[in-house]
Amino acid sequence: MKMIISWAAIILLLFTAQTSLFSFLDWNGISVNLMLLLTVSVAYIHGWQKGLGIGFITGLLQDCTTGSFFGCATFIYMTIGLLFGKFAKHVFKEQFFFPVMSAPVAAIMYFVFMIIFIYLLGYQIDLVQMTQKILLPLICYQLVFAAFVHKLVFDFDKFAQRHG
Repeated sequence: MKMIISWAAIILLLFTAQTSLFSFLDWNGISVNLMLLLTVSVAYIHGWQKGLGIGFITGLLQDCTTGSFFGCATFIYMTIGLLFGKFAKHVFKEQFFFPVMSAPVAAIMYFVFMIIFIYLLGYQIDLVQMTQKILLPLICYQLVFAAFVHKLVFDFDKFAQRHG
């Protein structure tokens, strides 16, 4: 029970930081996506099942609080948690380079899935403009904050193993 409350606190802390604090640091309305970074980090540390679960929770939280297409973020985060979690057994848990360098890949995957959903819903897409205005700032933000989020998840996991 304490673990569930602790994970909920971390999710809410990062989500609050993402939606309030980092919204002041946005670039053309784009800011860091801490929920995506959390999903990737949990998936690398704990594997695909927990990556899928955290992806569901963080995606649902984002879907419930944004005015976007409901279910898109949940599906995308679950898919990313599943895919990155499949690589968990091939990554050393103490290594920070691979999870941090995976942040741009996750951002690109998020962008591509969202573009596909928007296109399938019948909206017109200017791919060059969307790449310049959305994807490039998102990749930069993800690279800057990936190490912080992964260290937070890694340290919390070590703490939970010692005291759990």
